[in-house]
Amino acid sequence: MSLLTLTLAQASKALHTGEISATALTTAYIKAIEELNPRLNAFITPTPELALAQAKAADARLQAGTATALTGIPIAMKDLFCTEGVRTTAASKILSPFVPPYESTVSAKLKAAGAVTLGKANLDEFAMGSSNITSAYGPVENPWKRAGSDAKLVPGGSSGGSAAAVAARLALAATGTDTGGSIRQPAAFTGISGIKPTYGRCSRYGIVAFASSLDQAGPMARTVEDNAMLLNVMAGFDEKDSTSANVAVPDFTRALTQGVAGKRIGIPKEYRLEGTNPEILALWDQGIAWLREAGADVVEISLPHTKYGLAVYYIVAPAEASSNLARYDGVRFGARVDGHDLIDMYERTRAAGFGPEVKRRIMIGTYVLSHGYYDAYYLKAQKVRALILRDFQQAFEQVDAILTPTAPSAAFGLGEKMDDPVTMYLNDVFTVPASLAGVPAMSVPAGLSSEGLPLGLQIIGKHFDEETVFAVSAAIETAAGFSALPELRAK
Repeated sequence: MSLLTLTLAQASKALHTGEISATALTTAYIKAIEELNPRLNAFITPTPELALAQAKAADARLQAGTATALTGIPIAMKDLFCTEGVRTTAASKILSPFVPPYESTVSAKLKAAGAVTLGKANLDEFAMGSSNITSAYGPVENPWKRAGSDAKLVPGGSSGGSAAAVAARLALAATGTDTGGSIRQPAAFTGISGIKPTYGRCSRYGIVAFASSLDQAGPMARTVEDNAMLLNVMAGFDEKDSTSANVAVPDFTRALTQGVAGKRIGIPKEYRLEGTNPEILALWDQGIAWLREAGADVVEISLPHTKYGLAVYYIVAPAEASSNLARYDGVRFGARVDGHDLIDMYERTRAAGFGPEVKRRIMIGTYVLSHGYYDAYYLKAQKVRALILRDFQQAFEQVDAILTPTAPSAAFGLGEKMDDPVTMYLNDVFTVPASLAGVPAMSVPAGLSSEGLPLGLQIIGKHFDEETVFAVSAAIETAAGFSALPELRAK
């Protein structure tokens, strides 16, 4: 038995029965990171010494009988979560020297549960991107390859390092954050599962902010069950976060066996976009057939304001980013470039510290918030966002969940779309509406493209009804029987 082939649920069981130790499991993953991270660049900061110390503590808990389901489970932590005593960069030069004196709530919950942190995973700078090519620490490489080609592919973004680490067996699972699709799209590109919970389900305290009304932490793992186990620990009310929802957290793993018999599944007609890859549409139709066969009632629904989703997102998110990133000025923390006076120091620090995509979004955000444009752009975008939310609310009066594709294509090549930011933004066309509405949504691997690359289906649910999302996702996962793996190591 290879330790790297176990799912989180399987590893948890083996740890609790004493079949394996947390130290042995962690050591196997550390060796895998040493072997493959120089190529994939999934981790910015590996933490092998910390991981082994946590694994030793986990073994003690397992022997003492005080372990939880996640005790001894080696995970990757997206480098957007502040980790006490461990460098947190947000993949930006401006935070390269930053070592937080405190812990984010989500990472603290996982640490308290006994999870082992293998390191800080790479991402698009400040989570701004859909390909993981904007990182100041270099792009992440997708462990998958097109059939018959050695061309490097993107893992999606912004949680590309987390996705690549899980897909390449460099971590059993990972944390991600999702602002407009940053958990779901990379999950689809790398053949793993990932869920964006309801906005407010997981605390944002200690997560480096991009767009505060959209950012949401969530898990990324190999199976739907693994994600449910992680979300059980990550979710919960937090007084430190004013946007945290004081809502009870159910045991999400219980939803996995609910099935979909009798459930009504909505298929939004507006998601059949012109120009979408026919393979994506064929997979969507296959997913519909699977749910019908499992006893679900599939009905067409309308989300008429979907077509405005990307436009709204790329006004609201940059506006909030321009405000959130104003704190990085070289005065309080992070990198500093000295200047002739205070203003010169601000300008030099931000010019040197931020990458092109971050600068682009700050400029867009500052523009739409400026005098004379606030009403024309930002205020109007917020009104349309309310209409997008209303679309979902009306749809959920008729259906229990919604099924759509996750992304409009399979993973594309490194550098293929770098020079066209608008084309890059279109990667989020299927994921952004659920983010704007704050509803939970999950991506599940459901098939392979003609080039042998993974494709995902997205399941969207009602506010705080992750249980139905997990139930439908489990049904899709069972029907798809997705077992393909990237070929990374010599046979």
